[in-house]
Amino acid sequence: MFKKTAIYRTLILCLLSCSQWAKAEVKLPALFADNMVLQQQSDAAIWGTALANNTVKVTTSWDNKTYSTKTDSTGKWQLKVHTPIAGGPYDITITDGTPFKLTDVLIGEVWVCSGQSNMAMTFKGFINQPVLDANKTIALSTNNSIRLFKVKSKASLKRMEDLSGEWLRSNPENVSNFSATAYHFGKMLQEVLQVPVGLICSSWGGTRIEPWISKDGLKEFDWVPEPAVDKKGRVTHRIPTAIFNGMINPMAGYAIKGVIWYQGESNKAEYKEYEKLMPGLINNWRAEWGIGDFPFYYAQIAPFNYNVPGLNSAFLREAQLKASTAVKNTGMISLMDIGEKKYIHPANKQAGGERFAYLALAKTYGIKGITYSGPVLKEMKIDGPTIKLSFDHAINGLTTFGKELTNFKIAGKDKRFYPAHATINWQGITLFSAFVPNPVAVRYAFDDFVVGELYNNAGLPASSFRTDDWEVE
Repeated sequence: MFKKTAIYRTLILCLLSCSQWAKAEVKLPALFADNMVLQQQSDAAIWGTALANNTVKVTTSWDNKTYSTKTDSTGKWQLKVHTPIAGGPYDITITDGTPFKLTDVLIGEVWVCSGQSNMAMTFKGFINQPVLDANKTIALSTNNSIRLFKVKSKASLKRMEDLSGEWLRSNPENVSNFSATAYHFGKMLQEVLQVPVGLICSSWGGTRIEPWISKDGLKEFDWVPEPAVDKKGRVTHRIPTAIFNGMINPMAGYAIKGVIWYQGESNKAEYKEYEKLMPGLINNWRAEWGIGDFPFYYAQIAPFNYNVPGLNSAFLREAQLKASTAVKNTGMISLMDIGEKKYIHPANKQAGGERFAYLALAKTYGIKGITYSGPVLKEMKIDGPTIKLSFDHAINGLTTFGKELTNFKIAGKDKRFYPAHATINWQGITLFSAFVPNPVAVRYAFDDFVVGELYNNAGLPASSFRTDDWEVE
């Protein structure tokens, strides 16, 4: 009897010990895992949970340095490790008494890739909507220096502390399920910089911009409704701040180089508000990350026939163009030449991804000789019946690559626009129309759907634009 009691007590003690050990085990968010990429030459934050009021130590193999911190009363902890120049693979050992190791950790360049369906679109495409040259790109995608993290969709009324996803190596199986735009961007960065690249894709099709902004970030926009469940009591991706809470807040603070963003189609009818919301989102994310004014580059939506009476999505493109100069360290790529009349998802995702890369390589990494912007209107001069336009980002001139210039229109004081005869010359473009003897305004490709034809010599297209500020009638 005594022996049975002793054994029973021993088992209870063992179970209690195991229970305490389980409670003490360090737990990390999904972003901190094997195969991860940490931003090079940064003070990279690492955080997680463990036993309350306990010491957590982190040792990095690249310098064999140990960092330590205390967990708070709820078990949360955070510290920063200094990362070297790009390289790896390395290990990170974390312990609160029971050590475990993160392996195959690379040090390189980390970018967040976000937005709606045109960012989310994988190489598999959508039903009857393919991605151009997808199979070839997938077949050639094995590259251990590119790592991919795809965030699972999640909407929440409260700030989530973790998200769902995993770091994967670049190979055909993994790339086929990853954002085509983001991959083409990262592939070019890796090839040019010759360093590891980590891509975190957090995107959701059909979403407006408001759900991607935190509650604090939306305070200045008084027209945005308060976050609340829908009529059926559901938390959906349409609720303001809900996607930020579920898919951005858990990664805010993770050391990154910058963000690329492709969204806007769902806000096409509220272009005046979008002109303010776009800078608002940029400022909000930078404030939430707390690592300075990191680069934020975004895509202007491609032309598409929305077939909505009274709506012209060119006004949304204009809002995006204006936003590009409203906040420092930002940039916009134009996709005026790849839009498709019947499909809102252009098949040519390589163009967008590589144009994002041109922006980053030139503006963020300072590589000289790379053109990163299409022509941008510099000045309009009226000379009797003609209008003369000059452009920035066209140092070697303008071209249509053999096409006719058919998308320019001019108007007089009556605000009636007529197609203009347009010619390229060494100064820029000259316009005139027999129907407008006294022109006062110009519009280029300012329609819902249009195929842009104006480029600089680097092959980057001009945005649609207008010189008037007339209200929609």
